[in-house]
Amino acid sequence: MKRELGALLACCVVAVTACGGDDSSSGGSRPPLTVSAAASLKAAFTDYGKQFQDADARFSFAGSDELAAQIEKGVKPDLFAAANTKLPDALYAKGLVEKPTVFAGNRLVLAVPADSRISSLQDVGAKGVKLAIGAKDVPVGSYTRTVLAKLPPGQSKAILANVRTEEPDVAGITGKLTQGAVDAGFLYASDVRATDDKLKAIQLPGALQPDVAYGVAVVKGAKHAKQAKAFVAGLLDGDGKRALRDAGFLPPPAR
Repeated sequence: MKRELGALLACCVVAVTACGGDDSSSGGSRPPLTVSAAASLKAAFTDYGKQFQDADARFSFAGSDELAAQIEKGVKPDLFAAANTKLPDALYAKGLVEKPTVFAGNRLVLAVPADSRISSLQDVGAKGVKLAIGAKDVPVGSYTRTVLAKLPPGQSKAILANVRTEEPDVAGITGKLTQGAVDAGFLYASDVRATDDKLKAIQLPGALQPDVAYGVAVVKGAKHAKQAKAFVAGLLDGDGKRALRDAGFLPPPAR
């Protein structure tokens, strides 16, 4: 009887161990893929990450300039995606990333609360209007200043005089708008779309629209370079491309 009981217990131990091993292998079969990406990519990349089968995509969203600075200081994500091409190109010139790829476009818009009476750039220059823009080193801030530089000097001066905050990324601008801290802000069309109608977009005249292009690059020395390249491939033709389109992004502009 003791011998039979011992054999039965041994079988149970083997069975439990086998089950535990199966759970571990099924839950940890995909390697982690670390992606540093511009805050404006949050909705699209989060959606794409859920569909990406080659790895367990883990994201860090912030201002593109902040993420680039981290890489320069030695932080090594597998992939870097920025809201411009300038930052990936600069990292490539320093030998910190592989050759960048342009993978999406966007449109800069004037964003206001859904019930706002502001309807044009001219309105933003009126006295008492509170405006949020991106800091000068973050892509959305650079694009905004490109737009303002094309306006007549008097109009540009009036708009800049109404700036109440310069945010480190689009998430900061969106937050100030949805919280009612400011009356208007410059965002990408995709950012406004992601607010579920809390904000509305006022289109800028075509002559003022900057060339908004997003660049992505595999970081040199990435632990999961193969999966990072597969992620980029999907942005160009696959689930990533569809996620970008659904989030309101445009195809990559011709260069």
